[in-house]
Amino acid sequence: MNAPEGGRAMFWRALRREPGQLVRLGLWSVVEAAPAFLIGHAVARAIEDGFAPAEPLVGLGWLAALGLTWLAGAVAARQVVLAVAAVAEPFRDDLLAHVVEGALRQEPGAGRDSAAVARAGLQVELARDAFAAVVTTVRGFVFTLVSVVLGLLTLAPETIVLVLPPFLAGLGLFLASLPALGRRQRAFLVADEHLAEAMTDMAGGLRDIEACGLRERVAGRLDRKVAAQAAAARALAGVTAVRTAALAVGGWLPVVLVLAGTPWLLDSGLGPGVIVGTLAYVTQSLAPALGGLVQGLGVSGVRLAASLGRILAMAPPAPPPGPRIRPLTSDVRFDAVTFAYGPCSAPIVEGLDLTVPEGDHLAVVGPSGAGKSTLAALVSGLLRPGEGEVLVGGVPAGRLDPAARVLIPQEAYVFRGTLLENLAYHARDAGRARVEAAVEAVGATGLVAGLGGYAAVVEPRVLSAGQRQLIALVRAYLAPAPLAVLDEATCHLDPAAEARAEDAFARRGGTLIVVAHRLSSALRARRVLLMDGPQITLGTHDELVRRSPLYADLACHWHPEPVS
Repeated sequence: MNAPEGGRAMFWRALRREPGQLVRLGLWSVVEAAPAFLIGHAVARAIEDGFAPAEPLVGLGWLAALGLTWLAGAVAARQVVLAVAAVAEPFRDDLLAHVVEGALRQEPGAGRDSAAVARAGLQVELARDAFAAVVTTVRGFVFTLVSVVLGLLTLAPETIVLVLPPFLAGLGLFLASLPALGRRQRAFLVADEHLAEAMTDMAGGLRDIEACGLRERVAGRLDRKVAAQAAAARALAGVTAVRTAALAVGGWLPVVLVLAGTPWLLDSGLGPGVIVGTLAYVTQSLAPALGGLVQGLGVSGVRLAASLGRILAMAPPAPPPGPRIRPLTSDVRFDAVTFAYGPCSAPIVEGLDLTVPEGDHLAVVGPSGAGKSTLAALVSGLLRPGEGEVLVGGVPAGRLDPAARVLIPQEAYVFRGTLLENLAYHARDAGRARVEAAVEAVGATGLVAGLGGYAAVVEPRVLSAGQRQLIALVRAYLAPAPLAVLDEATCHLDPAAEARAEDAFARRGGTLIVVAHRLSSALRARRVLLMDGPQITLGTHDELVRRSPLYADLACHWHPEPVS
């Protein structure tokens, strides 16, 4: 399946997934579009039956009815936004899952481009917003158009021939320009991403650029990227001029034709109020609806198509399944491991020899930037050492069966679904009793109750960072993996909750490596690894206090937070 077909499939799947929300969206759209139907009738009747025959109360009554309809439409508009959001969020989750799965399909450490993943995440957010805008504007256009046509047919069928042909001509002109808009928008996004990639590479390697004397070469490359982006922007601006012509033909030519045809309409027996009502239909409903469609499809729709294409292109196709090995033990061994983030960068880890026996509980501490998270990524196989080897149960970390280890990063991921689906993601066959025991052990009982039970639907955007971490901790606790790596996975919890979670993992069995957020994590561990760049010191808490001035200083300045 190519990118356009894949994007269309994801779009329609997102719409069909929540049929109840679509019904809700349609019903509220009818209410929201009621003023579009009533406005022409209300204006015509107010003039013809009220103000013209000197019956102001009748005229004001019609206008008051129109005002009440607008109030109802405003209430409906809020419900429409909520219904669209309920459809757009699962669409975002689909895209994000696609990006994450694509990133995980890459060979660990083999040219992994974290900046590309970040750009894909940005494209996901842009696609979600564009998706919501497209659904909102297309829905509003369709309901408004139907309302106006019904209004004209019931008010003055003669006006249809003056209004609809130019309107449809303007609509057709705009739709015909969409393919060119899409191509130019995609070209602009590609140029923008190439510039962002070049800027990211330049910013991350300033020291290496200066050290290797590459300043002029890098500056020249950036100049070319800027020029390419500017050219793409000019080309996009040129084709968007068609939108102005489409609005002129479809939105304002009908007004001219109605005014020019006024003598004919009067000869046909229509009153001045009906003509004014027809103009109200065009200027207050039809032209704004066309303007909204042009904006929604011409900007958001084209952006959605371009973003989907970029997202689908960024994720590599699934490679043939490679051999993944499930080790018999969960001991971890670093053999002369050196790792640096660039060929000219100083090593973060250098010549590290380390053994973490099976069943050990190791805390990793050190100043910010000392390489703690790098160590966790090496153990998990997300990074590959430049020299040496990282082994888990004698198996290279990059070839490890994913079920053999579980990593919880600082920013925990929670997907939209039931709470039980989130908790039991790595243990689908876990019974209710086992899940409840894990929740109790980790200390998430209050979270489950607060969210409404295991069947409650989790909305990631409304959860706090601490709530997401608790869910991820229970999920990892239930996983069958004998090796657990917690990379500041409790940093958003209070000290008491952190202590309970870490104690639960220590009692869980297997090997536990904790990248510590607080020094209290080191006090609970059997051994402590102090990292300060290439300088590595291993021992118990008491041993490090005696042997390491840095650790002693950390311990001296650490003040336990009050526990409620």
